Amino acid sequence: MQMRKLGAAGPLVSPIGLGTMGMSGAYGPADRGESIATIHAAVEAGITLVDTGDFYDMGHNEMLVAEALAGGRRDKVLLSVKFGAMRGPDGSWLGFDARPAAVKTALAYTLKRLGTDHVDIYRPARLDPAVPIEDTVGAMADMVRAGYVRHVGLSEVGADTIRRAAAVHPIADLQIEYSLISRTIERGILATTRELGIGITAYGVLARGLISGHWRRESGADGTDFRRFSPRFQGDNLDRNLALVEALRAIAEARGVTVAQIAIAWVLARGEDIVPVIGARRRDRLAETLGALDIALTAHDLAAIEAAVPAGAAAGERYAAAQMAHLDSEKDRYGAHG
Repeated sequence: MQMRKLGAAGPLVSPIGLGTMGMSGAYGPADRGESIATIHAAVEAGITLVDTGDFYDMGHNEMLVAEALAGGRRDKVLLSVKFGAMRGPDGSWLGFDARPAAVKTALAYTLKRLGTDHVDIYRPARLDPAVPIEDTVGAMADMVRAGYVRHVGLSEVGADTIRRAAAVHPIADLQIEYSLISRTIERGILATTRELGIGITAYGVLARGLISGHWRRESGADGTDFRRFSPRFQGDNLDRNLALVEALRAIAEARGVTVAQIAIAWVLARGEDIVPVIGARRRDRLAETLGALDIALTAHDLAAIEAAVPAGAAAGERYAAAQMAHLDSEKDRYGAHG
């Protein structure tokens, strides 16, 4: 597997990472045994980057990952962990806490749940508007010097915040949503990370299944499934977005690949500094994901994809307005703090 480097100061990782959030109820019920088998299959296939968050079902995901990586697998992967999101016992979202003491406390609990003595990449899930990014990154830098963290990362922040953070400590990567229908990163953020030698770990590459080729209007979403509240999965927006998927399907079928594979391959083709993190929670979906590594998109393919799904074509935002306002990466449009 051809490795990619996460920025000038970051580690070498597999060209695709495994995101595990969906294994802890974010998209409805998940099968625990299948989730663990999927992590095992990912490691065996050569995936070396596994992404989790301490707030994914209030620690459940970290403990699941720890169980899956037992028996020597932990040493074969790099663990990327997000922190800072506060949740109530009912699962409600209560804001973000990235004060230096909170950073170190969250890390202590994460290390215990993951059963490890260090986290490879540690990052705040969002910018805490009440805490200067310099203070948050400074606390993470303390943990690097103490040996508990190997690399510092960021998530969903804008260009100004990236520059301020990088002035405190080298930043390995920025984790941010990037797909054919989520292209905020192209409005200056990607140019900034490239200028500063910071890698990109792209999540939401399949837009939470919307552009995977597997979602249908009748698929529905219930219970704790995030997609119940996503504007892109609602009403007329869903119909318009699924029409984009069908246009993409025609291109994929002409190449003899799946819609998901063509969507992943497009992100892979955006640059060697970009590593898609795919939330496969079943082995068959993982196998489909890995198939994208064998696709070399031609200039003709890329032009056809851009014509089928042009920038800005998606109907609806990726989050509801209240959540969009928490995204420093979207501050130009939503007035989030930066």
